[in-house]
Amino acid sequence: MPATPPSQDACAPLPILYRDAALVVVAKPSGLLVHRSALARGETRFMVQTLRDQLGQRVYPVHRLDRPTSGVMVFALSPEVATQLAQAFTQQQIAKRYLAVVRGVGPDAERLDYPLREEDGSRPKAQMPAMPAATEIRRLDSVELPVQVDRYPSSRYSLIEARPLSGRRHQIRRHLSQRGYPIIGDAKHGKGNHNRFFKERLDCPRLLLAAVELRFPHPLEGRQLQVSAPLQEDMQQLFERFGWAAHLPQHDIAWHDTDSPTFATAP
Repeated sequence: MPATPPSQDACAPLPILYRDAALVVVAKPSGLLVHRSALARGETRFMVQTLRDQLGQRVYPVHRLDRPTSGVMVFALSPEVATQLAQAFTQQQIAKRYLAVVRGVGPDAERLDYPLREEDGSRPKAQMPAMPAATEIRRLDSVELPVQVDRYPSSRYSLIEARPLSGRRHQIRRHLSQRGYPIIGDAKHGKGNHNRFFKERLDCPRLLLAAVELRFPHPLEGRQLQVSAPLQEDMQQLFERFGWAAHLPQHDIAWHDTDSPTFATAP
């Protein structure tokens, strides 16, 4: 099924990347909450309700993306399928690929293996146990701009591919920040001066992190379904401006045998 380009219109329907009798895969826009939250009482639009009204049936989220993160999300169309898919996520049977724009020139390839404390807001971080977390990263490209944003006369940024091998909250954002390459637009783990530069000079006021590919075992087909999504327009324009157009992901659907050795598991 062809996808419509991801839209930033607050009232636009969600782009459908794939749909069958069991599930639907959509492209989440940056800034949209997945479901209602006590922390966002003033919000009136949420993915679950929007998709339910768009499809005319109930939908069941089985994983999450942070509010500022855009990209591929899968929803079950029945409680039974939701249970199966949620188990696949819990058991690390999912392969995820993200693209992030970060400050600095990142490493060619590296595994970030930093334990992370859970951030559920129910108790102080110091009381939360540190859980194992691993993310594989790879620098795809970089750019140097003749603009002084920090203390240097020029500013360097990189395009990073990130593949999380575990599912901790804000894992990619926290891992890249700990490694010294904060994601642009990350208000919590990034650097304000670089965030402001992208917002005011490059028309990118958002977190530059996108889930561009998701691969998971289809609960009915007995095969793995892989769905890729294009970037939102603002990130697409930035890639073209930086000369990174060759790295722009496209909408794609592929099926793989269940024994295909592509799933990564947490250590």
